[in-house]
Amino acid sequence: MLKILVKKQLLELNRGFFYDQKKGKSRSKAASIVLIILYALLIVGIVGGMFAAFAFAACKPLVSIDAGWLYFAVFGLIAIAMGTFGSVFSTADALYNARDNDLLLSMPIPVRYIIISRLLGTYLMGLLFSAVVIVPAAVVYLITASVTLQAVFGALLITLTVSLAVLVLSCILGWAVAKISARLKNKSFITVLLSLAFFAVYYYLYFNANVFIQKLIENASAISDKIRASAYPLYLFGRLGEGSPVAAAIVTAAVLMAFALCWLLISKSFLKTAAVGSSRRSDKARRIRESGVKSPRGALLAKEFRRFTQSPLYMLNCGLGILFMPAAAVFVIIKADFLRSLSAELLGDGAGALGVVLAAALCLIASMNDMTSPSVSLEGKSLWVVQSLPVSPQSVLRAKIEMHLLLTSVPALLCSVCAVIALRPDPLSAVVAVVFPQLFILLFACFGLFLNIKVPNLSWTNETVPIKQSLPVMLALFGGWGIAILFGGLYFLLSGFVNTAVYCAVFAAVTVVLCILLFRYIMKKGAETFAHLA
Repeated sequence: MLKILVKKQLLELNRGFFYDQKKGKSRSKAASIVLIILYALLIVGIVGGMFAAFAFAACKPLVSIDAGWLYFAVFGLIAIAMGTFGSVFSTADALYNARDNDLLLSMPIPVRYIIISRLLGTYLMGLLFSAVVIVPAAVVYLITASVTLQAVFGALLITLTVSLAVLVLSCILGWAVAKISARLKNKSFITVLLSLAFFAVYYYLYFNANVFIQKLIENASAISDKIRASAYPLYLFGRLGEGSPVAAAIVTAAVLMAFALCWLLISKSFLKTAAVGSSRRSDKARRIRESGVKSPRGALLAKEFRRFTQSPLYMLNCGLGILFMPAAAVFVIIKADFLRSLSAELLGDGAGALGVVLAAALCLIASMNDMTSPSVSLEGKSLWVVQSLPVSPQSVLRAKIEMHLLLTSVPALLCSVCAVIALRPDPLSAVVAVVFPQLFILLFACFGLFLNIKVPNLSWTNETVPIKQSLPVMLALFGGWGIAILFGGLYFLLSGFVNTAVYCAVFAAVTVVLCILLFRYIMKKGAETFAHLA
């Protein structure tokens, strides 16, 4: 039975290689092999190659001053962080919130078998993410230092120890995520915020890696003395990578004890936490019933917001402008003096020029919000539900546009007002910076919905397909960029021949006309097409 559960878990872990979620059928052997090779090249060649480059820059200087343990301590901690973040959410979903928990627990299967199979999947996921850091670091160390039996032993042992430490941390944090999500109506916001925080830290470290490595090398002696004095376990962890028998015995024993304690806690809490996840799913209908009666328009708008806020993938890929526009507003206020002097130097005193630049820049940021372009496709196989409701197709489509406008126009207006207050442009620039982005947002919302009505995809089995791989999303994104760049670029081409006020008025009038035409199409032919989609 354990063998069957392990095989099932491994198939679920690698399902994407063997099953085409877009077409809903198994892939051919050739396609599976190609995907596996491409994935290996991505992980080993790109991500692993990046950390290998960092390792080459740090290894030789540290080894030359007898600080190889510091080298392993730094890359070991990075590997643990990468592995833990890469597997923590899958741990919570696979171990505690798996959809087949109820089914498996109702069968005559020992609970420990279920836990072991789930932990194996978690371990392999953590091993994958941690190995792309620690394996290149270990290989570089063996190339740089002498290849001895002790060094090979240390490289292998630190790789295994890091992966086991990742498993322990993933289980602990996964348990915390499961407990927190059991008390929240919607954990998608936590997923989005943590994902954004991880990417922010990742790119910050990536672009400043050379600086950090240089400082580490320059201050290696001082850092080494401080770690030995106040963080001796970290010193032992680094010595493990060098193959020290004493450090190997102490660190390995500590990690194994932590894993044993983790296993004990999981065994004691698994049934209770899994049951809480099950009861949370069964309470969904009750919460909806208790949410109160809304008007048809309010109910449709609430449905669109619920669909957006319950999908981290939807929010991360189609709603980043919600965060970037307020961030841009804060940046403009902080850097107001610098931006005023820069605009005076580049744009001079021409009335309206600053407004065109601000409007074009804000339109580019606003185009990061493309909620309408996959909104029809996201109805998927449940489209018949909304089609059978006692509401008109026009109301359904209007709700999709309204959600886009509410989530985009408000932060865009905030950004425009902050820019006007901070940069103090001339009156024409102020009007352009405030008005044109709002017209662009309306046009972009209608354009995205128009594209998705014309080219819907309702046969998907994974929401990644309509959100990230659909033609409407791609056309809407590039179309939005094109309009913003055309507005700013065409102005500088024609600024010597056309008055700025006339140029902005004409461009705004064309935008209004396009909005009217697209909206009329959506409300008439678009609604008719939507009503007959299947």
